[in-house]
Amino acid sequence: MNMDEQRHAIRDELESLKAKGARRQELSLHACKRLFFDLGIRPSMAAVRDLTQTGSASDIPKDIDAFWERIREVSRVKVGAGSIPKALEDRAGELLGALFEEAVSLAQSNLNDEREEFRAQVAAADQRVREVQIRLEASEDAIRRSELRAEAASERAHALESQLSSVTSHGTAHQEGLQATVRRLDQENAALRQRLDAEQGNNATLRDRIDSLHLELRQSTEHYAQQIKDAVAEAERRVKPMLVELDSLRSMAATYQSGVRDASRKEFDFIQQIAAAKARGDRLDAQLREQSDELDALTKEIDALRGQQGIDPGIATLLCTLVEAGRLNPDELSAIGTAADGHVALPPRCPKCEEGEPELSYVDHRFELQCPECDHSSGLGESRLAAVSQFLSTGSVTASS
Repeated sequence: MNMDEQRHAIRDELESLKAKGARRQELSLHACKRLFFDLGIRPSMAAVRDLTQTGSASDIPKDIDAFWERIREVSRVKVGAGSIPKALEDRAGELLGALFEEAVSLAQSNLNDEREEFRAQVAAADQRVREVQIRLEASEDAIRRSELRAEAASERAHALESQLSSVTSHGTAHQEGLQATVRRLDQENAALRQRLDAEQGNNATLRDRIDSLHLELRQSTEHYAQQIKDAVAEAERRVKPMLVELDSLRSMAATYQSGVRDASRKEFDFIQQIAAAKARGDRLDAQLREQSDELDALTKEIDALRGQQGIDPGIATLLCTLVEAGRLNPDELSAIGTAADGHVALPPRCPKCEEGEPELSYVDHRFELQCPECDHSSGLGESRLAAVSQFLSTGSVTASS
């Protein structure tokens, strides 16, 4: 039978005693007997309370003291039955007292050392978290500066679009000037595209840096959380043998009842300190998990924004306007690709029948725009922009013919 099964059997016995009307003292005494004699575990307030599910923080220690008192009474009878000289009995008592004081001093010293080490590890973890947050803020500032430069380029594109509209309104009399202006605008547009590609490259570098910082923060969080758990487990492992030795000394030192009671109270305070340290470690672990969840949410938000950073909205609007006006040829549409698909709006009506609402389909990694009323289709295109351009150009040709 393993430890869990034995604990379950003890709980069943206690439940049967409760059903028979047993009081709290009897339940606590039975739990202490089974823990000490059957499982070899020192009765503590937490262990007894876990088995009996009754009693307060002040009542259970009294019941444990009563259990030890009964053990001492039995031990006193056994020791008294022998013929031990008085001098030897006094010398043995002094030796047991000295061993007890030395064990308490060593346990306190080890506890203080481990507590300082734990505080140093927590401080180092906090420092690493602050450094990562500072680097993350610097990366976000760089991304904002890049977005401001992209907005400036968008405003320039809008200004060029306005100039192009004013030149177009002058008619055929200024055709040569219009062509020269279009060439100049194309050159400026190419320059803007190059600048935009450079900015996008910088943004990609910054995003990669942010991802690496996120990964480093997660790894540091997991590492320090594991160190905290290992430190708590190591403290428990070191304390348990000392508690067992302390219990054996208590059973032998029958003449030092008042000293044992003080040691029990000190032990209870020591257990409370360990529980407080565990609670603090759990709080730190919860804080680290919350920070990790916040970073994951920011990462998801950045990934959602990446899909819209392929091209500037102003440039995408200009491309859509040129497509509606039939100014882009198939080679230019192929060069643009799917970069502006996130900003392309479908035409509300079919240009052929002017009644149907076009529907977009995606077949074999290609796009097709088709009218459900007149079956007018754009054919397969490499992008949404190309499909819209083919749909509008085919419809206008059919209508004019």
